[in-house]
Amino acid sequence: MTQTQETPKRIMIIGGPGSGKSTAAKKLGAALDLPVYHTDRDVFWLPGWVERDKADQLARINRIVAEDTWVFEGSNSRTYDIREARSDLVIWLDTPLWLRLIRVIRRNILGRGEVRSDMAAECPERLDMLPGFLWFILTNWQSGQVKAATFYNQSTRPKKRFTRAAPFNTFVETFR
Repeated sequence: MTQTQETPKRIMIIGGPGSGKSTAAKKLGAALDLPVYHTDRDVFWLPGWVERDKADQLARINRIVAEDTWVFEGSNSRTYDIREARSDLVIWLDTPLWLRLIRVIRRNILGRGEVRSDMAAECPERLDMLPGFLWFILTNWQSGQVKAATFYNQSTRPKKRFTRAAPFNTFVETFR
């Protein structure tokens, strides 16, 4: 951010599974002292890998975006417009597919049986779910890229696109 730009108070982060959204949100939240919301934990999942009702998901999203400050990460393109409407900054983590797959495999194997801080209670990493999740990523990555790119390119909000972690980390340091 330049000296003439205001520090963002509502930051929307998008990207595919394994792109680094949760890590990025935590880093920005810490640097800017903003509350962090994760779509998986705060909107989508109930304990025990049960999907929350769509109406409840929408109500939760609307409640979060109505707040004065937030970092809100998630890849659900159906919620892009709602989150963007109140965001001061849109960040797209456009991480290469190969790196996303490695990250998903690594976090699943190393975190097996553990619940990540960005995930709902009682939703531990499970090896039996890994093949299905990898299949989801592989069969949806092209359409997800098109949706994210179209949204990003059409957004009139201030925006940043990162394809690697180092430039993102440098960006975060501008707020410390």
